[in-house]
Order: sequence, then C-alpha cells, then structure tokens
Amino acid sequence: MNCFVTGASGFIGANLVHELVTREHKVKVLLRPSSDLRGLGGAEFEREEGDLSDVVKLKGAMRGCDWCFHVAASYHLWLRDYRSMYATNVEGTRNVIEAAGAAGCRRIVYTSTVGCIGLPQPVDGRLIPSDEATPVSESQMGNHYKLSKWQAEQVAIRMARDGLPVVIVNPTAPVGPRDVRPTPTGHVIVDFLNRRMPAYLDTGLNWVHVRDVAIGHILAAEKGCIGERYILGHAAGNWSMKQAFAVLEELTGIPAPGYRTPYWVALGAGYACEALSSFTGRAPRAPLAGVRMAKHKMYFSAAKAIRELGLPQTPPRQALADAAEWFRRNGYVK
Repeated sequence: MNCFVTGASGFIGANLVHELVTREHKVKVLLRPSSDLRGLGGAEFEREEGDLSDVVKLKGAMRGCDWCFHVAASYHLWLRDYRSMYATNVEGTRNVIEAAGAAGCRRIVYTSTVGCIGLPQPVDGRLIPSDEATPVSESQMGNHYKLSKWQAEQVAIRMARDGLPVVIVNPTAPVGPRDVRPTPTGHVIVDFLNRRMPAYLDTGLNWVHVRDVAIGHILAAEKGCIGERYILGHAAGNWSMKQAFAVLEELTGIPAPGYRTPYWVALGAGYACEALSSFTGRAPRAPLAGVRMAKHKMYFSAAKAIRELGLPQTPPRQALADAAEWFRRNGYVK
C-alpha cells in the first residue's frame, strides 16, 4: 500500500513508519523542516515538508495514497497559551481527514488517546478497566490536552458518519524503543534509570509495547470498521506505578522507590511549579494537569482490538526491558 503518515518523527509515528517499511509498504511522511529525525533512522520513506494547516498541500501530498495515518498531535500538559494546541489537534485533524478523503484514501486511521475514554469505575471494591463503551462526556476532560483531543475525536467521528473511511485508535501508555523526546511515560523510565525517582504516586497505567501500538494502527487500516474506536493496550498491562517500578528493579538491579508521595503533597508541588513557570516561561517539572491525571488509575481493556483486529500482546515486562535498553544504548542514562 501507499501510505501517508503525519507525526512520523514522534514516538508512535516513528515506530509506525518502521513497521510499515518492514511490511514493504511505501511510505510518505509529513515533516516540518525542524523535525527531529532520530527515530526514523534506517527507514526508507519519501519526505513531504509542510504542516497540518495547509489543506491544499495536504491533498496534493496524499494523492495516490491508499492509507492515511494521522498520528501528529500537540501533547503538552502546560503551555502559556493553549490556542496553538487546539489549532493543531482539532483543526489539524479536520484538515488531514478532509484532505485524505479528497485524495481518495481508502482508510484514514486517526490516533486519539485513552484520555477520551471514561475512567475506570470501582465495582464491589474492585476497579473495572474501561472499554470503548464506557460512558464519558466532554465535561470529564480535565485539562487542555485531553479536551483538545476529545474535540478532535468528535471531528473524526462526525466525518466518519458523513461517509469518510475513518477508524479511530486509542493507545494506552506505550513504552519501548525510539522514544526520542522522550514522552512523559518515557521520562519516568529515564528518571528511574538515572536514580532520580525517590518516591512514587499511587497511580496506574495500562502499559503496552509501542511496537504493538504501531502494528495496531496497521491492523486498524486492514480490518478496522469505519467509525469504530479501538483501545490499543495490553490485556495484562494494568499495573500500578509501584508494580512497574518493581519490574524495573528486577530488570535493572536499581532499587525501586519505597516512599509513596501523598496526593496532596504532589498537588501542592504542582501549584508551586506552575507558579514558578508563570515567571520563567519554562514548563513545570510537575504540571498540575499531570498530577490531577495521576489521581486516577488509568486501567483499560484492549479486548475489542485483540478480538477484532488481532492486536499483538508483547508482555509489558518486555516493553519495559526494551525501553530501558534503548535509553541506555542512546545515551539517556548518565
């Protein structure tokens, strides 16, 4: 297939490009002149320079493509001005899907987030992982990133209802190689490896190998139903932060943090960090949006993607091992 990928220099995007090339698909990527290409090293692709605001150029770039993967997003938990985030995440999504439809793409895979899915709810004292049918509303989007992605997902859903071949994927918490920036989840691993993790919050994530997420995008293009959402996660990946650190300790020999930070302490630190950032203009180390998200265990079920798409299930332990090895090999561990 001829494939078009936005966000190819990002964590998921770079792994997706490598998976597409491995499967002998032809790949064209949309990149800005300043894009960091380290994650794309070794992959063969055609480069198209531009951004998400130019619909005419996007239509021309996608001409002849069978699949479009819209992975690009502005992911920030703190900005002085969030208007650029909404322009990228909401209007950019509208532009890409419109252009892909006009160019005749047979499948348009939009990368959303599990932040757009309802939070897990306790039943008889046990937290039940959320799935694609868990009720959720816009009022539950507690920060600008989640709200902008929610609005973008609604755009994708409406355009699918209007007849465009859109399939939505919602990755959980991917870890693994090529996390160049790194992502917030990757930062946790890097801090652990550098022994800068003295304590942990009582939170949890659905940990999944980034390679499985990349393959899930391809499976969504091959098998996904138009207008449907698919959580790309791991059936056994719902781990608390304490559990994840215990596995990292086993893998690396580095002692896991033994102190659990009370939520109110983390919240206070978040307020202090953001107050400082309002003067310095630099992103806070502990943004309030991140602290508030950590109040909830983000446990999800990937059963639908496993059943309908055949989503692979690399053990989360292997995902953490691969991430740690990549960070070490690429100079992130001091």
